[in-house]
Amino acid sequence: MAFELPQLPYAEDALAPHISAETISYHYGKHHKKYVDTLNELTQGTDLADKSLEDIITSTEGKVFNQAAQVWNHTFYWRGMGPDGGGAPTGEAADAIGSAFGSYDAFVEQFAAEAGGHFGSGWAWLVDDGSGLAITSTHDADNPLTHSQKPLLTCDVWEHAYYIDYRNARPDYVATFLNSLVNWDWVNQQLSG
Repeated sequence: MAFELPQLPYAEDALAPHISAETISYHYGKHHKKYVDTLNELTQGTDLADKSLEDIITSTEGKVFNQAAQVWNHTFYWRGMGPDGGGAPTGEAADAIGSAFGSYDAFVEQFAAEAGGHFGSGWAWLVDDGSGLAITSTHDADNPLTHSQKPLLTCDVWEHAYYIDYRNARPDYVATFLNSLVNWDWVNQQLSG
C-alpha cells in the first residue's frame, strides 16, 4: 500500500493573505509531496509499506523516520489552520489553555516565544504531556509521538513555511499563525479524541 499525499482541507489560496497560494504551492505541492514520494521509495517492498505513519514514526530511525514524520507533521499542520482561524479558542481548548497557562494571552506569549526562538528547523507544539497542556518544540522531523505526548497543534518553523511571505521575520509569521490561522475546532477535536 503506497502512502498518499493527503488533500488539503482548503483551497491553496484559502489562507491568503496570511499565507499565500505561492507558499502553499511550494510547501504542500513540492516539500510535502517529496516527503511522501521518498517515503514510498524507502518502504516499497518492505514490511513498513503496510504500516501506519504512526507505527513507522514510533518504530524507526534515520531516513525512514524523517520522511514518515515529515509527512505526518505536515498533514497535522495543514489541519490545524483554517481561513477563518486564529484568535482566542472556544470550548474545551479555551478551558484547557486557561487552566494550563492562566490566560489565552499568556499562552500566546509562551507559544510565540517557543516558535520564534526555536533555533534552526523544526516545529512548535501545543501538547498534552499527560499531566496537562504544555508548549514544546522539536528539531527537524521529530514530533511529540516520540515523546509520549499527545499533539494538539503545531506551527511549522522550517523556513520554507514562511520565507516567501515573511522573509526572515519568523516572529511575524508566528503572530499571524496565532492571530489569523489557528483552527481551534481541530484542537478541540484532538483534545476530545
